[in-house]
Order: sequence, then structure tokens, then C-alpha cells
Amino acid sequence: MPRLLLLAAAAVALAAPARAQWTNRYPAVPIYSHHVYLEGYELPTSAAGPTDPAPSPDGRSVAVAARGWLWLVDLDTRRARRITAGPAVDARPAWSPDGRQLAFVRDRSDETEIVVLDVEGGAERVVASAPGLELDPAFTTDGRGLLYSAAHDDGIGLRRLDLQTGAVEVVSDALGLALAARPHPDGEHVLYLAKLGADELRLRSLETGEEETLHSGRILSQTRPALAPDGQTVALPLPLDDGWELVLMDVDDPVPTIRLTSGAAPPLAPAFSADGRNVYYAQADADERFRLMRIPAEGGMPEEVAVEAWDWGIEVGTVTVRTTIDGAPAPARLALTTADGHPLFPDGQAWFDGQNGVVYTTSPGTLTVRAPAGGVRVAAVQGLATPLVTAEATVPAAGDVTVDLALEPVWDADGWLAADHHFHLNYGGPYGLDPADLGPLLAAEALDVATPLVANLHNRYIDDEVWGDDATDARPYRAFGQEVRSHFFGHVGLVGIDSLFHPWIWGPGYEVFGDDDRENATVTAWARAQGGVATYVHPVGVRDPFATGAGRSVPVELVADGALGELDALEVVCLWTDDVGTAELWYRLLNLGHAVLPMAGSDVMSNFYRTMAPGATRIYVAAGEDASYADYLDALKAGKSVVTTGPFLDVRISGAAPGGVIDGGRAEWTVELASAGPVERVEVVVNGEVVETMPGLAEPGRRSLSGEVTLPAGGWVAVRAVGDEPQGWPSMAAYPFAHTGPVWIGAVGSTDPAAERAAARDLLRVLDASEARFEAAYQGVEAPRLRDRFARARLALEAVAE
Repeated sequence: MPRLLLLAAAAVALAAPARAQWTNRYPAVPIYSHHVYLEGYELPTSAAGPTDPAPSPDGRSVAVAARGWLWLVDLDTRRARRITAGPAVDARPAWSPDGRQLAFVRDRSDETEIVVLDVEGGAERVVASAPGLELDPAFTTDGRGLLYSAAHDDGIGLRRLDLQTGAVEVVSDALGLALAARPHPDGEHVLYLAKLGADELRLRSLETGEEETLHSGRILSQTRPALAPDGQTVALPLPLDDGWELVLMDVDDPVPTIRLTSGAAPPLAPAFSADGRNVYYAQADADERFRLMRIPAEGGMPEEVAVEAWDWGIEVGTVTVRTTIDGAPAPARLALTTADGHPLFPDGQAWFDGQNGVVYTTSPGTLTVRAPAGGVRVAAVQGLATPLVTAEATVPAAGDVTVDLALEPVWDADGWLAADHHFHLNYGGPYGLDPADLGPLLAAEALDVATPLVANLHNRYIDDEVWGDDATDARPYRAFGQEVRSHFFGHVGLVGIDSLFHPWIWGPGYEVFGDDDRENATVTAWARAQGGVATYVHPVGVRDPFATGAGRSVPVELVADGALGELDALEVVCLWTDDVGTAELWYRLLNLGHAVLPMAGSDVMSNFYRTMAPGATRIYVAAGEDASYADYLDALKAGKSVVTTGPFLDVRISGAAPGGVIDGGRAEWTVELASAGPVERVEVVVNGEVVETMPGLAEPGRRSLSGEVTLPAGGWVAVRAVGDEPQGWPSMAAYPFAHTGPVWIGAVGSTDPAAERAAARDLLRVLDASEARFEAAYQGVEAPRLRDRFARARLALEAVAE
């Protein structure tokens, strides 16, 4: 058995695009404010097991996507034959009526295109590859054309391509998303999904453009329709009372009355057999392995169409990756590819890192993956503390190659507990995870504490059934929290609570409590009464929230709560917001004398395929090596922390660590900077002003810094590390950023008069924008409690600003 040993970290970074926050990897659809959902819900999911089933017109086989390629599953022999190859990832096959061709989506990790394959001869041709997303091909009924979805200025619309002339006709360019076209057998209509506000299943006349809505719901994340050969019956996965179910409805009487399946994981991509007797679909099992399933259209028990053999068309072997730290087996995050860059998928769950464009998985220390014979590349990290380690190896035919990777952390986290206080176990993705599924993820990311938040997906409560399924007797500590999404006023994450706050949702946009006179401050008070912490999550999406017009980027109630001292914490680092911009808002609140805690949460959805990992943004809390979960919470609330997207800072100012109190005047400071990737600079911040800047690290490693600073009589001092470019792995954030909690001068909550006045003036401008947004939404509505909150906050800020 060949072995390859790699002991040193390679100076290699996975490529990542530069931006101030994560916004999109694929070409942006301008109308989509949260591109993470478009990429997570609408782009293909890839895995080792079969997805995207497409039964052939002759009834003999089913085309599926698996391991990033397309395969034909012979229904008699249950043998799957690979029919595509290459570095890209292929998905969503659709047959031509004569059974000779397949159209499919080719995903190049930052762009998509539509390809047509001659099934017998193997010839391919790209038929749609304009800038922007192309998705969901389907041959027209006569086989002469292709319907597909394509990006345009107002969203994603429907196109019809003439396969002989190459002419492209716009079918629909209405505002929003038009996806999953299914041609009606009459050749005159098309069934498709329309998404803007509500998600609607529509039947459209290709001649007149007239449309009928057959079904409507909110955020039907994994819904994709199947149309029976007779054009009368639709199969549709829907989130109903007991979870996701595959339902049937009649086109003429579109009520989902027949429920075929149910389960924790959605029945994905249904497709009728050519004779209409069966519905095929893909579904992840309890081990997150996709299965090809079939159920009679008239009802019955689902059965697995198990693939008995996989014919890769080439010799195949395996690669075993072993990761260690100090010679002992160590859990890790891994990325494996063929020599040409095609991702290798494990049997279980895999994810796509949208920041770096990498398919990754977790390993407990040893992982074996099937691979074509030939060259492979392996990359490994653990959490944020180990620089990227890479290796290349050659997989022998019908054999195994073992790759040993020694991970070397650049800092010792003894006494510090790493935590992610804002991520979600399930949130509309293709898997149905249970709390135990978090174990491998937390280990690979070196997290000691995890507080996944139950939340609503519009009007559906997600994971409320696992509330209280905590594990706080041993590390990693797991304790569920809650995200209260009043949405319009700002989302509030709750940690350390004993029971759920109700209602979970209110404010404009919701059917119930749409104009409710309810404050986020009631949520904070409720959490405080339980000894918990309430945090405004993902608060600022711009670099300067105080620039002209930028105040609209701040949650509507945040400044009012902050001005009144009714804000516990602010999520300073989060993947979906700007860390520097959020810190600027945090500085003003600190300058008012409010001891607002810095918090961190990745806000990833672990049952997505396209998502970064928990802990991609995190907090380190100096709670002590033997700290219990209760000890950890006490240290968190004392402000003994550092939030980060990558770098680590161990800081002393006049001997005090974050959360401590020192005297004003001349103070000596020391900084231990460690980072698994480059970070441009380290800055000492006093009352929101950078007073000293030092060079950071040009490569992974450590650096000791020290100096002196003259402090005012009141306020606070802290240290931050900032980078201008993405680091690549282990980081999954747009740029490196770390910030210590404040060290207070004189007393916790002390202020510097000049800084306090300036902060109040800045916050008043944001309050003006927030109140204007509130009044526009609540016009004509009596909401005395909310109006009083804005009025009292204004008085408090004006009293300081004058």
C-alpha cells in the first residue's frame, strides 16, 4: 500500500474573492438581497449518492447525478454507468423525448452553463453560457428546443432555445425568479416555479403568456415540481405539518390532497416514470447519504432503487487521509480533488465553501474516499488555528494510497474556549439533521461551545422539536438558543435561556402581528430575567454605517435599544455582515458608557450543501481550562473575550485582560498575535479611535508586540487585527478580522466626554433613518410603545450630544 507523508504546512491558500463581506460567489442576481439563500436553495446539491433522478423515455434507466458527474442506472441490473467526466460538477439531467440526449447543468464553482450530451456517442456541446446563472434545462415536447432559466436584470427568467438555429426566445422576464420549467405534453404550456415574496407553482401559456397559480407558499426552499406524462398530475415536495412531504395535486383542481411520503429530509427532485406509474426522487437518510427512491403514483410504500454497482468507466481506487496534531489522531476539515480539480465526495454529508470555492467534509482523524486512479490533491485544517496543509498522491487502480497530514496549530488555546453563538442546525436545506450530527462538525472546527439557534423560516418554526436537546456535561458543550426574528426591527439571538420566547415573529411582512406594537427590548428583558444574553445578530452590512444614507443598513430598533442601555451584546463578527462596519457601531455604544458585549456567530445553516462551517466566525472566551458551561457563560458575560474570523489576539493593557479595569494615564500594552494566514495590521483602539498601528503577519505564525499608550480618564481601550484580502483556508470569511473585548478605564461604563458627545451625534443620524423607516411602515397604525421608545432614545442621545 503506497504511503505519502507530509509533515510541514504548505504555503498554499485556496483562492478566494476579495470583498468587504460575503455576498455571493456566483454572479449576483440583483433583486436578491440575501444571495446565500439563492445559492443554497436554487443551485444543485452534490453528493456521493444519487440525486436529480431523470427516468428515461424508454423506462429502462434513470439518469442521476452522483459524485459530481452524471450516471445512467439500469433498472434491471441496478448498475450505474458514468456518462460525464472532467473537473466541473454536473447535475440536473433532463432527457430529450427520443431518449438520445441529456441536457444538464454544469457547475464550474462560480458560474453555471447548460450542456447537451449525446448519450450513446458521448459528444457534448455547450448550448447556454452567457454571463450569469443558467439552470434547469428541459427539452420541449417536440424535442426541437430547450427551456431553461437564465439571469437577467430583474432576476432569473425563462428562455426557449432553438437547438437547430441557436436562436434564444424570452419566455418570461418578470421580476423575480423563474425556475424548474416542466413542459406540458400539449406543447402549449409550461409549468414552473415563480419566486418573489411568495413561492408559486404556475402554469403558463407559451403563446399568450397567461398564467394560472396552482399553489403558493412562503420560502418553499426545496420544492421542485414533477409533471406526469398526461399533464394532469403534479408531484411536489412541500413543508407540511409533519415535515417535508411529497404530495400530488391535480392541475385542474390544484389542492395537495394525496400525500405520498414524509420524513425529516425533503424528498428531492421528483420525476414521473415515462408510463406515469411511479415517482422517483432522491432523499438523504439518517446518515446523510442520498438514496434513489421510488413510490407508486397511486400510493404505496416507497422503495429504494439501490445501485448495486458503479461503473466509473476507468480504474478506481481509494485515498485514505490521516490527520494528526502532535502525533495523535486529530479531527479535521478536508478537501479532496482529482488532479484536474474535480471534487471527491465522501459517502456522507459534504458542503461547498462559497468563500473559497471548495467542496469539503469532516474527518474524525481518518477518512477513506473513492477516487479515479491517478493523481489526487488533499487539503486539511482544523478550526482556525492550523495553517493549511496540502499533499498530492497517486491512487493505484483497485488499491489505496494513504496520505498523512500533520497539522500544527499556531497558537495554544489552553484556557480559552472557542464558541459559535449563531448558527442553525436545519434551515430549509436538503438534509434533515439531528443534534448528534453536529459532533463531527464541532470537532473538525475545534469548537468547545456551540449554541445553535432555533428560528423561523417565515411562518414555520424550524427545530423547535429539538429545543432542550442540550449536552453540557462534557465538551464540546451544546446548548440550543433562539433567534427571535421580528425581522423589521432586527433579529435577536438568545443564548443561555431556559425557555423559548413567544411570539417568535412579528412586524411588517408577517400575516400575524404584522403591525404589532411590540419591542425587541421585551425580548432582551425576558432573556436577562433568565440569566441569558440577547444579541443583535448580523447587524451592519456596510463598512461605514454613519455615512450619508448608510443608516438604513442598521436594524430599525438597534440604536434606540442601545441608547437606552437595553442592549446586551452585538454580533461584531458574522459572515454576512461587515465586521469593521459593525465595530464602528459598537464603538459608539461603548462610548455612551454601555458595556455592550462583543459576540460572534457564523450564521451558517448546517443542513445546506452550499455553506461555510460553524465557527467560521467565532468567539474565544478566557474561561479557564477546566471551565464548565456555566463558567463559560459567566466569563462570556464578563467580557473576557476575543471575536475573530481567523487571527487570535492575547492582550494585556497595564496587566489587565479584556473585561478588566485599569487607570488612565500612561499604560504599557502587550499583544500576542497568532494567525494561520496573513493579516496586514494590528491596531490599538482607544474610545473608537486607532491610536497606534503595527504590522501584522505576512504568513502564518506568531508575533509579539508591545508599546505604551496615554489613556484618557474614562472610556475603554482594545486591540484589533485587520486584513484587506481574504486569507483562504482555514478562514472562510471575506477578510481577516479579530477584536478583543474592551478594557475599561477607571470603571466599567466610564466615558470620555468628547467621545461620548461625538457618539451621540453619530447615533442620532442613524436614529433619524430608523425612525423614518418605522413611520413609513407603521403609517396610520397606533403603536404608542414603539413611538415612545424612539422618543426616549432621542431625548437620551440629545442630552449627551448638546
